[in-house]
Amino acid sequence: MDALHHISAFDFDDAFEDTDPSDFASHFSPDAIREDIAQHMPAIQTAWAEDAYPAHSNGVFEGQNLSVSTLDIDGGNGQASSPASPSPPQTPHLLSPELPDHFSQISLDNGNDIEELVSALSAPLEDETSVTAAETTQPSPLDEQYERSITPLSASFSEYPPNSAQSTQSLPPPQPPVPYPELVMPRPLSATPVVPVLATAASSNSLPSSSSAPPSQPKQKGHRPTRSIGPSTFEKVRSKTRPVFLPPKTRKEDDKHMADWQSMMKTSRAIAEKKRKALQERRLAREKSIEESIHIWEKEIVPDWRVVHRNPALRKLWWKGIPTKLRAFMWERAVGNSLSLSKDHYRICLARARKALNSNLFPQASLDAIEEDISTTLPSLHIFHHETGPLYEELKEMLYAWVVARSDEGLGYASGAARIAAMLLLNMPVQQGFVAMRNLMDRHCMRSFYGGEGAHEDVEAYYRIFDTLLADGMPKIYFNFKQHQILPSAYLNDWLLPLFLDHLPFEACARIWDVLLLEGDSFLYRAALGILGVLEPRLFFPDRNELMQLLKGENKAALEVARREGQPLDVGKYEVYGVNEETLWERIDQMEEWWKESTWTRLLQRELPDM
Repeated sequence: MDALHHISAFDFDDAFEDTDPSDFASHFSPDAIREDIAQHMPAIQTAWAEDAYPAHSNGVFEGQNLSVSTLDIDGGNGQASSPASPSPPQTPHLLSPELPDHFSQISLDNGNDIEELVSALSAPLEDETSVTAAETTQPSPLDEQYERSITPLSASFSEYPPNSAQSTQSLPPPQPPVPYPELVMPRPLSATPVVPVLATAASSNSLPSSSSAPPSQPKQKGHRPTRSIGPSTFEKVRSKTRPVFLPPKTRKEDDKHMADWQSMMKTSRAIAEKKRKALQERRLAREKSIEESIHIWEKEIVPDWRVVHRNPALRKLWWKGIPTKLRAFMWERAVGNSLSLSKDHYRICLARARKALNSNLFPQASLDAIEEDISTTLPSLHIFHHETGPLYEELKEMLYAWVVARSDEGLGYASGAARIAAMLLLNMPVQQGFVAMRNLMDRHCMRSFYGGEGAHEDVEAYYRIFDTLLADGMPKIYFNFKQHQILPSAYLNDWLLPLFLDHLPFEACARIWDVLLLEGDSFLYRAALGILGVLEPRLFFPDRNELMQLLKGENKAALEVARREGQPLDVGKYEVYGVNEETLWERIDQMEEWWKESTWTRLLQRELPDM
């Protein structure tokens, strides 16, 4: 009867009394609790019956304690007590701090403990044995540790400590408890939290035993790759340009083809170099013949340059090119002075420009556009470089003065004017070049393309004129452009604004300028048609983007060939396509068969009747 003396059985009448009994006292000290446990702890020396299960009596559950306590009452600091080794099974009590034998101390911070537990649970359970009295009475360090730790008490037990005189009257004799299952895997206790694992429950519910299923093994993904004997196909074949429908080359055949390719490339470079030397020799011979004809120029053309319009021989001589020494004089005469500008016109415009710069009244957009335009003007000559170019300052001041002169008409700077000013500056002094530039830009075609939005209708009329001439003289190119929906506005504007300086070699441009100043605007269109005639074999691309890249001078294949052959890439964009002075003038001369000035005049009257 003393085994369950820790819970009091009190009457309901006593529970509703207003006064507490005088002999009823509550003790919360550790010593009092230990004394109570020592008095009422049952000392069972034999194992309980196997078929005895706990029962309920008066609201008190009589059975084994399934709780685990880690509270150290002596220390009072709430630290868990960790016995050094497991003790033999002791008699369970509801307030007993001892760990029952059917729980295993498991460390959660060690993966090996979990693996050992799984293997132990998977193994077949051994026959259960009872605990002998000798094992129960043997002292161990674990008993001393568990003596100093208990489970926290509830409020009911604290307020109503057990009384031997009252608690044993209403309780039945204790039933023999069910023996605890065998300890699965005794391990030394650690400081980490413990997890109670019931061996029988875990083995039957969560983990399969060895009799039902063997431990699972990691599956191998895929299959083991087999290694072929001998060299692979990739080792035998090195060519990356072999068509897929042909058998692969052997190493010997590929070496032979590589040697043949290198030999062909060497021969191709040699032929290209030979062509360049022959072209250079012909150009030098042509320039020499022009210089040798200077006496004819001085005798028959210089006194009155208009004689060339009446003398076909002298006109043909002009078309071959003006001698370098006479170019400035002849250009100034051929351009004329339709604006009646004085020799001091440049000085006056430059003074106004400097005044505007000093007072910060010069448009910043025009300044930025001028700097950007100069940086891309004839880069191969290196004489207009902003740091080392000797003509950089003169070109910049000439453009400043030109912007001031155009401001009277409400116009600003236009991209491409730096090319025209640079070409004039290379052949004549800045004062003469400025006057020639003003008069050249005042011609109707140039004034339309540099006139801004106000001249949009005139520009569209010039586009229609060029489209008509292209259809009459080169119908294949015309229909090809129509098929790809490429209008003259896509490329003609880039040619006429800089007067071909961005796309043609300098020698070809100088010769075009010689004839342009003599013949007028009609030769601009004739030169443009000649460029398309040289490019004709390259213009029939199936893709529109490739065709536009070629017209812009950005064809990747042509640039790669030029780079491989060592050609300079900072010259005219179309030079990589083989467009030079010789090929261009060959096409222009062939246009004599169908070109007629009357056609040009008729188209001007139709499209620009107010000119």
